[in-house]
Amino acid sequence: MIQTAKRLEGINEYYFSQKLREIDEMNKAGKCVINLGIGSPDLPPHTDVIKVLHEESAKATTHAYQNYKGSPLLRQAIAAWYKKSYATTLDADTEILPLIGSKEGIMHICMTYLDKGDVALIPNPGYPTYRAAVTLAGGTTAEYILREENNWFPDFAELEKKMDELKANTGGTYKLMFVNYPHMPTGQLPVKEKMNEIVAFAKKHSILLVHDNPYSFILNDEPFSLLSIAGAMEVAVELNSLSKSHNMAGWRVGMLCGAKERINEVLTFKSNMDSGMFLPVQLAAAKALTLDEEWHKTINKIYAARREKVFALLAILNCVFDKNQAGMFVWAKIPSNQKDGFALTDAVLANANVFITPGGIFGSQGNNYVRVSLCSTAEKIEEAIERIKLSNV
Repeated sequence: MIQTAKRLEGINEYYFSQKLREIDEMNKAGKCVINLGIGSPDLPPHTDVIKVLHEESAKATTHAYQNYKGSPLLRQAIAAWYKKSYATTLDADTEILPLIGSKEGIMHICMTYLDKGDVALIPNPGYPTYRAAVTLAGGTTAEYILREENNWFPDFAELEKKMDELKANTGGTYKLMFVNYPHMPTGQLPVKEKMNEIVAFAKKHSILLVHDNPYSFILNDEPFSLLSIAGAMEVAVELNSLSKSHNMAGWRVGMLCGAKERINEVLTFKSNMDSGMFLPVQLAAAKALTLDEEWHKTINKIYAARREKVFALLAILNCVFDKNQAGMFVWAKIPSNQKDGFALTDAVLANANVFITPGGIFGSQGNNYVRVSLCSTAEKIEEAIERIKLSNV
C-alpha cells in the first residue's frame, strides 16, 4: 500500500468540494438546487479587461515564462491602486509580489515562516484555509475567539492568557497571526482603533500579521488596508485579490504587499513553486486596477439589491442579522429552536432544494449561524424564497 504523507493527517477535503458533489447528485436526480452557498462572483469582469486579455493573448510574444516577481506593469498598477484606493504608498519594485490567487499566498507564507512546533493564531470563526495551510506547513494552530458581542474583534486579554498557557505547556513559538477585515464570514468592517490594537499586539509579541483583504470593495464605501496603519509595515503583510473586487475569481490574480524583506523571503519559497503568471492575464489585471469608482458602484448596486432579498429570505427562516455587513455574503444567527447551523441548512437543502452555508464550517463560534451568498441573481434568490415558503422549514 502506498501511504499518504503524515502532513495530510487531520486535513479533510474542503467542505464546498464535498458539498458540490452532493448537490450535483441532487441535480442529476432532477432537484435543480439553487446554490446560495459559495462566494464565486456570477458577474463578468469589465469588458475592457476581457478585451486586453484577448488582444494580448493573440500576440506571439506573450507566451513565454514570466518574471518570478510579476510584470513590472502589474506591480506598478497595484501600487497605483493602493495609493488611490487605500491611501497607502508601496514601492512597486520591492514591496509587491503578484500571486496566482491570494489563496496560494496563504500557503506560501506558512511554508516560508513556520517550522515544526511554531504556532499560528487563526480566527474562530474564520476562513478554513488558514488552518489547513498552517497544518500542511508543519505548524500548529491556536484559535483566537471572535464573538458577536465584541463585534467580531479579538479579546486581547483573553488571547494573552491563552498564549501564556500554551507557552507554559508546549514551549511553542508564536510566529503568525491571521486577521481578515472586512471579516469573512461575519462581514464585520474594519475599525481603525481596533486595527491599531492588532498592530500593537503583533509588535508586543513579535508576531507577523497576515491581513487577508479580498472583500474591501464589496458593499463597503471605505476600503481599508492594514498597511495604512502607522508602523504596520514593520510587523504585517497584506494579501489582496481581484477575485471578488473585480469579478475575476477564475483568473487567479492576487498579490502580497509588505516590507521588502518579507517580499524577498516569500519569493524564495514561491519561486521554487511556480514559473509566474500568464502575461496577458497580468496585463488584463493591470487594466482592471485602473477602473474608476463608477464601475464598483454599479456592481455594488447589484449586490445591494440582492442583499435586500437575502434579508427577506433569512427573515422567513427567523434568523437575526446585522444590516451593516460588508462583503458578498450575509451572516445570520439561527433561531433558538434550531440545533445548529448544520441542522438548519440541511433542512433547507432537503426540503426546499436551496443550499446555504452552515456557519460551523468556519469554526465552533459559527455553529449557531448561517451564511448566504449574494452571488446569484435576484430572480434566483426570489425563487429560493418561494421554495422556502412552500417547504415550511
